[in-house]
Amino acid sequence: MRGPTRTLVSTGLVLALLGAAAPAVADHRPGPCALDRKEGEGIRNYAKRLIRCATDEWPVRGGAERAICIADAESHLNPKAKARSAEGTYLGLFQHSADAWPDRYRAWTKRRWELDDRALNGRTNAIVTIRMVSVNGWGPWRGVGDC
Repeated sequence: MRGPTRTLVSTGLVLALLGAAAPAVADHRPGPCALDRKEGEGIRNYAKRLIRCATDEWPVRGGAERAICIADAESHLNPKAKARSAEGTYLGLFQHSADAWPDRYRAWTKRRWELDDRALNGRTNAIVTIRMVSVNGWGPWRGVGDC
């Protein structure tokens, strides 16, 4: 190949190689704790990072370690955890009452954050819980585990 065709092919090859070598960039998500799950990261470690981020933003009594301890006792740090009992259904990292969740979501999130409204979303569950606890204390979770 000669001339402009060779230049275009060479340029295209260089651009393709550079594109392949570039790290993936996450989409920007508004609001606090918009953390991406790291490659190979387990869900429990990701949940811990979300909780630490939330407690950095809104301090709580006992800090991140207590919050992680409580979430571990409630859900084993599984954001998709569900439990049913005679009192009702409980959802997510901190096992919020399914009946109370919609009001808690509205009270403790901001529309501009564009958070998922489901209690089974780890980021949302951590933010709602930590904001609640930052203002009101650990009330509903008092005595959970050995935390």
